[in-house]
Amino acid sequence: MPSMTTSKVSRWDGHGREHIVHVSRSGLQRQLSCGTCGWRRSAQFLPWLKAQEHLAEAHQATVDPTA
Repeated sequence: MPSMTTSKVSRWDGHGREHIVHVSRSGLQRQLSCGTCGWRRSAQFLPWLKAQEHLAEAHQATVDPTA
């Protein structure tokens, strides 16, 4: 049984609110889930890019807090 690991992609919107997409990994498959709207998606390749795209399109959250 593969172990589960999680990470997150977070961005801020223009109002200073933080939006987070959690990326859970089990083997090769990754599950994305948005903490703001409940959006979920499976992704095998480039899950962090897909998470960033969701945050930008659905929440207009494009400011990287680490930058």
